[in-house]
Amino acid sequence: MPDRPARRWGVWAGAAAFAAGVLWVLSTPTPEPAATTPPVAVPAPPSSTLPRATPAPTPAAPTLQAQAQAPAPASKLAALQLPVQGVLAQDLRDTFADGRDNNQRGHEAIDIHAPRGTPVLAVDDGPIAKLFVSKPGGITIYQFDATGQLAYYYAHLDAYAVGLKEGQAIRRGSVIGYVGSSGNANPDAPHLHFAIFQLGPEKQWWKGTPLNPFAALGGKPP
Repeated sequence: MPDRPARRWGVWAGAAAFAAGVLWVLSTPTPEPAATTPPVAVPAPPSSTLPRATPAPTPAAPTLQAQAQAPAPASKLAALQLPVQGVLAQDLRDTFADGRDNNQRGHEAIDIHAPRGTPVLAVDDGPIAKLFVSKPGGITIYQFDATGQLAYYYAHLDAYAVGLKEGQAIRRGSVIGYVGSSGNANPDAPHLHFAIFQLGPEKQWWKGTPLNPFAALGGKPP
């Protein structure tokens, strides 16, 4: 039969070990369980609310209309065909600045005298913009240059060339009319009244900035 004191010692030792185990469990922190709920995704804003990159504006090319607004100096005009057949450049006289109507207005053209019926020639390539008869200019022709920047004005004609019509494309040197004295010209002094003007943006055949044609026709100062 076992010794009773020894049995008591075994019971006490087991109780002490159990108590120590309980204390260790109670004193050790328990980790929180891992989250099992999946994270909630934050939706992206609609594309319409996202900032958009603004492209840099492309500079507009200058238009022919804008280029035409600045009148070209008369000295910059290209050389032109002399508009009266048989007349030489040395025969020209610069009457652009002469006064008219007791100096109430400027002439703004040059007069080229020649016998009645002398052919009038187109000074440049370009369309016939207007055939017009007026009290001061008589039988007249308005021709535009090929770029639409200049208008050439031929006045006091005796007649148009046969078949001439508005919109017709004319070549430099073509016969377009004949020297006369229609309108307010002196019947005893037939001549061509020739003018050039810079067209405005509206391309009005009757209106523009006058340019002196003398140098462009080869005229030389006295």
